[in-house]
Amino acid sequence: MSRDPYDTVLCGLLARQLDTWLTGALRRSRRVTLALAYAGPSGRTVEAALGALTDAADRVRGRRVTVVVVGGDPDLPGRLGAVTSLPADVAVYPVPGAPDRLPVALKAAGAAGAPTLTVLVDLAGVVLGGPAAAPFLTAAAAGRPADLLLAVPADVDGPAALQRAGFPLVTGVEASPADDGPARLLALGTGSDRNLEAGKEAIWHVGATAGFRYRDLDGVPRDLTAAVDADRLGALLVAELTRSGPRTVTELRRHVLTTTPYRATDAVRALTALLDAGTVTREPADGRLGGDVLIHPTE
Repeated sequence: MSRDPYDTVLCGLLARQLDTWLTGALRRSRRVTLALAYAGPSGRTVEAALGALTDAADRVRGRRVTVVVVGGDPDLPGRLGAVTSLPADVAVYPVPGAPDRLPVALKAAGAAGAPTLTVLVDLAGVVLGGPAAAPFLTAAAAGRPADLLLAVPADVDGPAALQRAGFPLVTGVEASPADDGPARLLALGTGSDRNLEAGKEAIWHVGATAGFRYRDLDGVPRDLTAAVDADRLGALLVAELTRSGPRTVTELRRHVLTTTPYRATDAVRALTALLDAGTVTREPADGRLGGDVLIHPTE
């Protein structure tokens, strides 16, 4: 079993994001697919995913949930077989081999045209290193809708790869253990603003619980429990408003989620500070700072 320091973080992140994803996926369709693909050891994330599905037994009853696990762990089939508490509506299929077998596995599982969540744990640092990644990333993006949770070395341009694969919304955080271990990018590709926001919140919550740090905009590692620098984020929002003109709160939240390591809640706090300082104005002038409120840069 892996002793990778990220294992606990990945287990917690997967469980939280799977719970969020299931809510929307089961509302859309009676059949959904969860695909787990590993270029290296799977650690405890397989058991974490199956445990989350067991906890969701009442929600998946009467649906068809297919779990595909692609990986090279020789003990993987035995580990999957040892999980006996899964709901009857959940079917699990181990697929021995590297992540490039994911397209075939998804096709065999009948994932096309239905909600799909793919989790790719790339411990070897090779999966996203070149054009060979395109087929299985594209396959992961073929769900209707599709989400992809990614854990790769920090020097891999995961967001760009997810965008090329067709995910319209991408967020990520470079995270590292407090002992200065190697950083890893935790990223999410999705088409849902709700899942995007939940994914970033999950990274911060689980990472903070594990004592991890994130790489800030200035490149400095900071504790995930530390308060975000509102001035730095406020300056970024003002720059975006200056560049693009007035934007809604929803658009500015999305901008923060997709271009910074920060959360949507951080964006709202920064906007509130900018409004209080008179640096920006809002339309309408009163009421709740909802998503459709238009923010103007002060001339």
